[in-house]
Amino acid sequence: MHDFEIILILLAAALGLSILAQWLKLPYPILLVSGGLLLSLQPYAPEFVLPPDVVFLVFLPPLLYGAAFNTHWPRFRRQIRAIALLAVGLVLFTTTAVAWVAHDFVGLDWGPAFVLGAVVSPPDAIAAIAVTQRLRVPKIVSTLLEGESLVNDASALVAYRMGVAAVVTGVFSLEAAGLSFLKVSFGGVAMGLLIGFAIEKLSKLLERSEHTDHKFNIAVTLLAPYAAYLPAEHLGFSGVLACVVAGLWIGSRHRKIFSRELMVEARAVWETMDFILNGLIFILIGFQLPAILKTLSINHDPCYLLRGAVVVAGAVILTRILWVFPGAYVPRWLDRQVLGWREPYPPWELVTVVAWTGMRGIVSLAAAMAIPLKLADGVTDFPQRDLIQFLTFWVIFATLVGQGLSLPFLIRLLGIEKREEMYVDPNTVEVPRLERD
Repeated sequence: MHDFEIILILLAAALGLSILAQWLKLPYPILLVSGGLLLSLQPYAPEFVLPPDVVFLVFLPPLLYGAAFNTHWPRFRRQIRAIALLAVGLVLFTTTAVAWVAHDFVGLDWGPAFVLGAVVSPPDAIAAIAVTQRLRVPKIVSTLLEGESLVNDASALVAYRMGVAAVVTGVFSLEAAGLSFLKVSFGGVAMGLLIGFAIEKLSKLLERSEHTDHKFNIAVTLLAPYAAYLPAEHLGFSGVLACVVAGLWIGSRHRKIFSRELMVEARAVWETMDFILNGLIFILIGFQLPAILKTLSINHDPCYLLRGAVVVAGAVILTRILWVFPGAYVPRWLDRQVLGWREPYPPWELVTVVAWTGMRGIVSLAAAMAIPLKLADGVTDFPQRDLIQFLTFWVIFATLVGQGLSLPFLIRLLGIEKREEMYVDPNTVEVPRLERD
């Protein structure tokens, strides 16, 4: 069967599972991943390996750009410190903690253990938005989760590249890693601002022109994610950050750039594309298990594999909980002690929801699949590559399906839906966005 035929069949399956998810009132990523896994285990199912380059080039830019465009910039800006603590601090903390657990309790060498930690460290933006959008959670929760997931891919991918380079070459420099992080991050932000500004000017020009209609401007919005991502990556910057910054720039100025009629038409195009890409991504995650099992060494004992999956997934979940609670209260305590500010402490129920919502997704899987086969000598196999991919898959499954299924029950148990007004910031004035009118 041709790959294109497989994609069409999986897209049809994704459509059916999405309709079923609506009927069951479940977040659709959970059913899509589970459905993809069940389909892949059927004897007639063809093997389909998702190329990592396709994920990073085809899927990731438009999904991140669209999520950033729809992010409410004033709320994002007010929570920038909390988002930074999650997107950078938690990523590095998770990378280190998972590396230690994988080394001491699973038996990975230190190099592959750090690669695994970097791979599973970033929660997925698309998964977080898809799971929380159907739940009645306070706006501050959705802002933190979406903001964290939009930014953390950059820090995680830098840590991943440094870890892979250290294993492949056998050389690691903390100074070089720090400089690379600064270059990648600031370069990505600068590229995103530059492309965002250029797209804004071009869109305004097309909007005022008498010789163009809305389809030209919509085509520009479809090309915008790639215009930000590709140049940044070719220059050695973070294409992820470039996409996010460009999306935030255009999204925060969309009322000045686009007419209402254009927004109505563009929204229909983007929502359709978003559904297709999301559906394919999540069902393809589940569909990758046979390919991962095929490369798994027969020397691994099933009990050892099960224990490793449970330990690593547990470490990923626990490290988030251990970070989020101090991260929510200690900075505010320091503000009171040092600066005299009296910002109220967040309710523990709200912090609990943020701590429990750490679903992993396609970025982690693509990073694991992209690990090189050989070391720098071109002969030696990358150590424990198959085990990293296997553990990554089950971390994704445990967090996306396990935490995603339990999140609605947790929200009801904490009574957040019934007491939503207690989380409203009285100093916040919300301005309805056009695409949500």
